[in-house]
Amino acid sequence: MQQLIDQLNSFDNNERSQALSQLVAETASFPDETDWLNMHMHTFFSFNGEGHSPARLAWEAKQAGLYAMAICDFDVLAGLGELLDAGDALGLRTAVGFESRTFFSEYADHDINSPGEPGVFYFMGMGFSKEPAADTKAGKLFADMLARSHTRNRDLLARINAHLGDVGLDYDADVLPLTPRGNATERHIVRAYHEKALATFNGNLAEAAVFWAAKLGQDATDLEPILADGNAASDLLRSKLMKRGGVGYVQPTKETFPALDDVIEMILDCEAIAMSTWLDGTSSGESAPTAQLECLIAKGITATNVIPDRNWDIKDADEKARKIAELDRYVAAATALDLPINIGTELNKPGQRFVDDFSAPPMQKHHAAFLKGAQVMVGQTRLVRYADFSYTGNAAAAELPGREERNAFFASVGALPCPSPAQHEALLAADGDAAYAGIRDAASGGQW
Repeated sequence: MQQLIDQLNSFDNNERSQALSQLVAETASFPDETDWLNMHMHTFFSFNGEGHSPARLAWEAKQAGLYAMAICDFDVLAGLGELLDAGDALGLRTAVGFESRTFFSEYADHDINSPGEPGVFYFMGMGFSKEPAADTKAGKLFADMLARSHTRNRDLLARINAHLGDVGLDYDADVLPLTPRGNATERHIVRAYHEKALATFNGNLAEAAVFWAAKLGQDATDLEPILADGNAASDLLRSKLMKRGGVGYVQPTKETFPALDDVIEMILDCEAIAMSTWLDGTSSGESAPTAQLECLIAKGITATNVIPDRNWDIKDADEKARKIAELDRYVAAATALDLPINIGTELNKPGQRFVDDFSAPPMQKHHAAFLKGAQVMVGQTRLVRYADFSYTGNAAAAELPGREERNAFFASVGALPCPSPAQHEALLAADGDAAYAGIRDAASGGQW
């Protein structure tokens, strides 16, 4: 069975699909469902710390008894069909989103959630049911986001290569093959540089440490144990080569990333949910959460995203207390505005928790809000997929004009168990009105 599980990470989509089908057929039962969830998982279509595909993440989520899961890749929806299909096969609640950097003009003079980069704003869309066609406005913006990413990456490599000399990379030959569909990130580039240096010195860590020490202005003796630790090596090289102050870093401008308003418009055109994101409340741009969220609501956002783990699982007691207080303040602000809260652990770095620890006191007090946020995202996915009834659409606005009542209805749909294969096929075959009526009745009764 382990061979089939490993096959779920193949870059060949057919191999992944076949492996999942066989695993489902050979598995007599799965662990009982819990009320734990992870609604922000990066897959190998951007960067996953373990190299996991959407299907592999769905398999692991089912084995962990997760209530729901969602994927969120940078700049692409490449894993959408695979995850929804995997959720159908496994009987697992799912949703699909993306994440990208944007420029938030109203906060152009403030650091927000990208430290040291005023106006740059990590942003999300969630609850997509399909990828937009390439010739649509939305499809063209996705293509533009990916093209911008490739341009930034190539320019970054050129600057770093000029500094490193013989350990330079070729973007097409050394970096893109690390991805299944050509969406390389900084983490792929860091991995490629680390591996190239080791290969250049035939795997000799001491010689590689001498090389990096000369290039980074570090002590070789200190570097050798760092290079032996994949996470530590990645963090160091990313910091010294790519981040603020690094040899490859260039300060972004408002032209570097798409305008926030354009990305919100694109998400709404796709009948998905435009979603703010929050880092930790310590920047000037996050100092007044209610004011920021009200500005974003006026632009069209209807939900927000938090990565709680980095705001409470902290060794320094004073910093931990401060970050927990900021988390509590932000959750209170979002809740007061009736904004569903999406959470997760990212999984874009080896060693991150597969799921948040909801038994920890800082998580326990917000568990109900986080569970409801997941239910809303699953409900949005089901309603737009089966009935073309979107949380952000005109029909929902007319029938459920208040956010509180809309959240309650969409959460009730997301709380339903997964439909059986026969129910799933019947929903797909029904026209939109009939599907909506059936889903509404099921949600009212709490069962299909």
